[in-house]
Amino acid sequence: MDRMLYISMSGAKQTMLAQTVNSNNLANVSTHGFRADYFQQRSQPVFGDGYASRAYAMTENPAFKSQAGMLETTGRQLDVAINGDGWLVVQADPQTGAEAFTRAGNLKVDEAGFLVTHSGLQVLGDGGPINLPPFEQIEIASDGTLSILPVGQDAAALAVVDRIKLVNPPLEELTKGKDGLIHAKNGIVANPDPNVRIISGALETSNVSAVESLVQMIDLSRRYEMQVKMMKTADRAAEITTQMMRL
Repeated sequence: MDRMLYISMSGAKQTMLAQTVNSNNLANVSTHGFRADYFQQRSQPVFGDGYASRAYAMTENPAFKSQAGMLETTGRQLDVAINGDGWLVVQADPQTGAEAFTRAGNLKVDEAGFLVTHSGLQVLGDGGPINLPPFEQIEIASDGTLSILPVGQDAAALAVVDRIKLVNPPLEELTKGKDGLIHAKNGIVANPDPNVRIISGALETSNVSAVESLVQMIDLSRRYEMQVKMMKTADRAAEITTQMMRL
């Protein structure tokens, strides 16, 4: 009886964890450049002293969904979307200089003149974080080249100031962190890829399917209810067994 109770209890716990992952995906259905997390469940033997006669359920996050989202035209000068495969590079940790990758291209310029993401992470260029002087107009070419029209200058004064670092490391070398950013598994710095192209004045939407996530939410809720019923059944069976032993 303890096996039935243990399996259903661990199953209910892991179903709740899977529901957490699915709920996070659904909550980010409108987050630009978001990559959905996959989750899977499997049985795992309990190892320890003696024979491994028990098993429990385990939820894993084996990978993230790499499929690109839809392109949304905005016309905003600082909005960019990756055309095909590739990533924008941001500085995930200013203290260590660690890099991370993102597809969220809704950029802005902060008070210090740095080009940053919507969450405030500095976008990296050829020589590090991109810092822009005051400008009246900015253009971003398909290869990431940044050209600005300085304040008070005529159109002929358009000047190149930097280039956004664009990379395309193999997917098997990437992992998604708890910060929602994509990181290299080995922690190495990715080299710029000249084949990566961006589209200015557009944004990539989340690759989360709201319909699919809602269906999964209903399915996981039913699984949880089934596991709870199994726990109650095991409890009732244990009570009946105890009563029979008293006779």
